[in-house]
Amino acid sequence: MLSLLKALCLVCIVGGWTLVALGQEYAVGADVSFLAKCEQDGVVFQENGHPIDVLALLQEHHYNWVRLRLFHDPSTSSDKLPNDLSYTIDLAKRAKKMGYHLLLDLHYSDSWADPGKQPIPIAWNNLNHAQLTGQVFAYTRDVIAEFARAGVLPEMVQVGNEITYGMLWPDGKLPGNWNNFADLVKAGIKGVKAGHGRQRMPRVMIHIERSGDYDAAVEFFDKLIAQRIPFDVIGLSYYPFWHGDIVTMQGNLDKLAQRYRRPLMVVETAFNWKTGGMVLKSADFAESPQGQENFLRAVNDAVHAVPNGLGQGVFWWEPAAEGPLRERGFFDDDGNVLPVISVFDKPARE
Repeated sequence: MLSLLKALCLVCIVGGWTLVALGQEYAVGADVSFLAKCEQDGVVFQENGHPIDVLALLQEHHYNWVRLRLFHDPSTSSDKLPNDLSYTIDLAKRAKKMGYHLLLDLHYSDSWADPGKQPIPIAWNNLNHAQLTGQVFAYTRDVIAEFARAGVLPEMVQVGNEITYGMLWPDGKLPGNWNNFADLVKAGIKGVKAGHGRQRMPRVMIHIERSGDYDAAVEFFDKLIAQRIPFDVIGLSYYPFWHGDIVTMQGNLDKLAQRYRRPLMVVETAFNWKTGGMVLKSADFAESPQGQENFLRAVNDAVHAVPNGLGQGVFWWEPAAEGPLRERGFFDDDGNVLPVISVFDKPARE
């Protein structure tokens, strides 16, 4: 038995994975979904005044995962966001070539899906529930198959983005339509299974935003599990300007891990390096370059402190951005990298 376990560990290490509580390598991640668009727009990111490749810079500072979102058909949205299948696969190829692991964030929408909106793709607008469920399965299967054919199969897939209130509204809107919602999520998960071919099955993440609200998170996940929806990882967003102080967040993570005995990640987090997000709100940290660095260290410490090694990663949302989002990115107004880049210079797990 001991030799078998050693062999298993060796296979995992050779494959780019290390065992953490029979889970996975600790994820030091960044959602870089806007990176290629910024570069196309002529944004220059720098370190000490010298232009740099953001992915290379992150890797130098021990980042090992990227998260990429995918919209169904963003060309139909007035937002004109870049994150279609071709764009996302190209960015995935670039990251995978450098050795990054990939988390794919399926929004099941033509534009942003979040707790305040989960719009059905325009192409699916007139479908009934059975037809919509079929489309979710087929679309997910085909997307995963395309990534597999391109040689960039994700290690993990989110079936939906911040789905506390459901997805694909009004059909799967919560709290009123749990049966419909469960059908849609199951269809997405079945699509992941059907699309990966002979390669390793990606792990499935369920992502909500209630990092500071234990009761709401429990209500959601208890019902999800009662619906026999199979998933591997709990994903949570944590933005202090919406979700409260870090002590409450850490307590919530601890209790969720103890209740569900599943790995969890703070899969979205960010904090401003200059005044903006916490205006008229109490803040644990100053909105300054040093405050931003201190914030990320504290979030990482909170995840590390989750019992039984079940805290398995932190992802910053859009470190390389342009426009107003730059205020919570990793680069100042002149394009130079901020002190927050150093947070993971000490290895994430010892």
